[in-house]
Amino acid sequence: MGMKIGARNLITDVPGLCVGNAQDMRLRSGVTVLVGDAPFTAGVHVMGGAPGTRETDLLSPDRVVEQVDALVLSGGSAFGLDAASGVADAIRDEGRGFAVGDVRVPIVPGAILFDLLNGGDKAWRENPYKGLGRKALAGRSEDFAIGSTGAGTGATTANLRGGLGSASVVLPSGVTVGALVAVNALGSATVGDGPEFWAAPFERGAEFGGRGVARAYPDPLQAPTKMAQHGNTTIGIIATDAALTQAQCTRLAVAAHDGFARALVPSHTLMDGDAIFALATGAHPPPDLAAQVMLGHAAACVMARAIARGVHAARSVAGDTLPAWQDRFG
Repeated sequence: MGMKIGARNLITDVPGLCVGNAQDMRLRSGVTVLVGDAPFTAGVHVMGGAPGTRETDLLSPDRVVEQVDALVLSGGSAFGLDAASGVADAIRDEGRGFAVGDVRVPIVPGAILFDLLNGGDKAWRENPYKGLGRKALAGRSEDFAIGSTGAGTGATTANLRGGLGSASVVLPSGVTVGALVAVNALGSATVGDGPEFWAAPFERGAEFGGRGVARAYPDPLQAPTKMAQHGNTTIGIIATDAALTQAQCTRLAVAAHDGFARALVPSHTLMDGDAIFALATGAHPPPDLAAQVMLGHAAACVMARAIARGVHAARSVAGDTLPAWQDRFG
């Protein structure tokens, strides 16, 4: 039995996980929250040159807290880091969090992307992202929308609208690997001026249009970028139901970055804040060394697919600075 897509083709095919999205179309930005039925082990790896993150130091393998309550992806640049505060407040209201005496402290790492110059109204007097974080958590579900929603609401790539993407795969062992990603890259997810995705070799079925690989590839050194727009960063999450240590989650996040490089050209640039969290719920037994290798490979493949799915599913709204893939090729 080979690898197969999960029932939803979403990160929530990993049992016990839910995702919530919230967005403000006037703001042209939003927040995505991933939360589990119970705390989960997590790691992180940052490869972009301009990251914006919260509580990532806590995820190092030598830290005292090994499990977290939720992960947050947000638009809004540094303002968006406040989304995790809203999530933490709401999780505390639910009686959850790391126990310190009789106090509960929710552990909510997060990462942000830059979408402040995408045409939305950013003239707020009070930071809106804390409220969006609460709203995203309140709407969490195993089924959720991708495309122009949540943290992908105002996302762009070099030549097209970006978006929120997700995908999954079930390994022959029965272990599930899922990806969730907000695609807001300096580079492009598509090849040249055509509809084909860089991630085409990894597509399952026609999950992002079934256009196959490009017939001709332009000079990769001449790949389009949105350098002049100063609005970048792709941020994502890899999840599995295997039992992994914090150090193994960190290595899984490292491997998943190959998915960025397969699906976005260029990627991991000085002007991107590319970051990936990895989490493990532990429902399946700990993998041996060979299984860990395959987990990393699956993470890279599923992340590449999620990126393409996010761009493919994006939709245009009035005032957009770039067209959606569906406008040009759908």
